[in-house]
Amino acid sequence: MSATRHLAAFAVAFALVSASGSAALAQKKYDTGASDTEIKIGNIMPYSGPASAYGVIGKTEEAYFRKINAEGGINGRKITFISYDDAYTPPKTVEQARKLVESDEVLMIFNPLGTPPNSAIQRYMNQKKVPQLFVATGATKWNDPKDFPWTMGWQPNYQSETQIYAKYILKNMPNAKIAVLYQNDDYGKDYLKGFKDGLGAKAASMIVAEDAYEVTEPTIDSHIVTLKASGADVFMNITTPKFAAQAIKKNAELGWKPLHFLNNVSASIGSVIAPAGMENAQGIISSAYLKDPTDPQWKTDPAMIAWNQFLDKYYPDANRADASVMYAYTVAQGLVHVLKACGDDLTRANIMKQAASIQNLELGGLLPGIKVNTSATDFAPLSQLQLERFKGQTWERFGDILSSDVGG
Repeated sequence: MSATRHLAAFAVAFALVSASGSAALAQKKYDTGASDTEIKIGNIMPYSGPASAYGVIGKTEEAYFRKINAEGGINGRKITFISYDDAYTPPKTVEQARKLVESDEVLMIFNPLGTPPNSAIQRYMNQKKVPQLFVATGATKWNDPKDFPWTMGWQPNYQSETQIYAKYILKNMPNAKIAVLYQNDDYGKDYLKGFKDGLGAKAASMIVAEDAYEVTEPTIDSHIVTLKASGADVFMNITTPKFAAQAIKKNAELGWKPLHFLNNVSASIGSVIAPAGMENAQGIISSAYLKDPTDPQWKTDPAMIAWNQFLDKYYPDANRADASVMYAYTVAQGLVHVLKACGDDLTRANIMKQAASIQNLELGGLLPGIKVNTSATDFAPLSQLQLERFKGQTWERFGDILSSDVGG
């Protein structure tokens, strides 16, 4: 009897140990900003100032997270999205990042916009070990997991984009005389470096004029006049939306008709081409990795139908011709993928681990054939582009999907 009792007691004890063991295995792990009910996400956008055309990105993300919450959240947790304005001024970005991390106690800062603003907070975010995830800038330096393991880019990097333009020029216009206009900051210089690297030894002879503008200038008209006077027959336009629209307009006013290359961060029909005048943008070459909502070929595309349904319900005022709306929708889907992959381990370290483990992820807004891939040594989620030319009222893609050959 006592032996039986002894066995029974042992069985109970064993059951208790097993139960506590499995409970430990299933334990939820949280860092500041996450709980059983909530995931707190910070964001910094230029809702005012010279880059305010990008403010729509934050508004679209907010709408998308409302959709996610209405559908039950992420693994049962609702997203609290806190987005602040920095007016595209780095000191203000620093202030807002500190507020989000130290006062609002967010789990991460997601998709903060702009190269100078992100440069200003990169060291702080890495010292604090808070994810600066899927930054909204294609600067090449965001792909540096060794030195900055808490910062990750999203879109194809600027250097690879301008290398692709340079290769096109070398192949199709080997005797081109090129004029370059660029924004005088990290963003502009990154693009310029890629362009010169792409031209290689020919850069010095082919670039006949190079001019930089400050983001505080009200207009770039005088720069365009200077560049036209160089006699260039190719124009490499490295500008943000407000200035891109000005450049297209001024070129038309002056009757200057070089082959015009426009960086893809300003290829939005809604915020750049339409304000500049469709007729003034004919023949401009840019590049894309996202579907263009104004392109009739996507009318019956299930992913585009889903995008329109999302906007109908959660952001009916959105300008559907603005490429930034599609950009924001896609990057928000990327974040949802990462958060779902985290399961019940919502620690900052696991967020970066899952963000660095994405394989061949296809998102509805990406062009067919373009996929998201990351690894522990590659923090560049997107690295493919396709060239496009503006014709009529829309962009027409041409050529193959091109992969970048530029690393961090």
